[in-house]
Amino acid sequence: MIPVPHPERLLQHEPLARYTAARLGGAADWLYVAKDSTEELAEVVANAWAHEIPVRVLGGGANVLVSDRGVRGLVVINDVTAITFGDWHGGRNVSAASGTGLTVLARKCAARGLSGLEWAVSVPGTVGGAVVNNAGAHGGDMAASLGEAVVLDADKGAQMLTLADLDYRYRSSSLKARKDRAFVVLLAQFALQPADPPAIQARMEHFIEYRKTTQPPGASLGSIFKNPPDDFAGRLIEAAGLKGYAVGGAQVSPVHANFFINTGGATAADYHTLIHHVQDTVHDHSGVELEMEIELVGDWF
Repeated sequence: MIPVPHPERLLQHEPLARYTAARLGGAADWLYVAKDSTEELAEVVANAWAHEIPVRVLGGGANVLVSDRGVRGLVVINDVTAITFGDWHGGRNVSAASGTGLTVLARKCAARGLSGLEWAVSVPGTVGGAVVNNAGAHGGDMAASLGEAVVLDADKGAQMLTLADLDYRYRSSSLKARKDRAFVVLLAQFALQPADPPAIQARMEHFIEYRKTTQPPGASLGSIFKNPPDDFAGRLIEAAGLKGYAVGGAQVSPVHANFFINTGGATAADYHTLIHHVQDTVHDHSGVELEMEIELVGDWF
């Protein structure tokens, strides 16, 4: 038994489909839902490391493709949500626990008349994943919004990482580049600017409406591929004639070709096969190598 603060929350052989945005994926050997505090989240992850148990933290389950064969070790669902407004060093005025949803955070900041996270109102996922992936939309991203992040490292303990430490690039960071995944984001602090609340709200409503008209509804992973320099992955996929192409229950969206939707009963293997088919076809058509924005999680090979 893995030592956890609330043993009743520790589930064995728990299917992960209900915890992922695309509603697919096999079972975790063990699954624990952390929701009380960042201290609880840190304790569970640190205990797994101490017992040499592989551990993976998931937030909203977006931007990840979980293998049909599941995930070995412990999966921690980060449901720790907290937002604090204040006035801290360097102009930091908002602090959010890593399990906080981006949409919730954007709306609460807007209600306080704080601008800088409007782009996040239309982005699925949580603060922790956004810190790791440098999430962004509508011309904004974490690199332009974040002050620093508190990260628990298996070897170094809790650290405050600055923007320089995170080394943000397009949909990438020093954390995402790590292969060991022996860290967990606990908290993020933001430096936002005062602005007129109705103006902030108007920008957010515009982004929401744009998303509704350009991106498909339903179960998906979000953007599958990064945009190549000076081009768009969706345009390249559509130009290769792949809009609507399907493998099993996974389909290239007829609305936006960089979104693959679960039409019902899709497997992770369907998605994986479709991803490679799209990469190969686009390369044959345009010579461009599409790089995945999503991450493969679990027992793939």
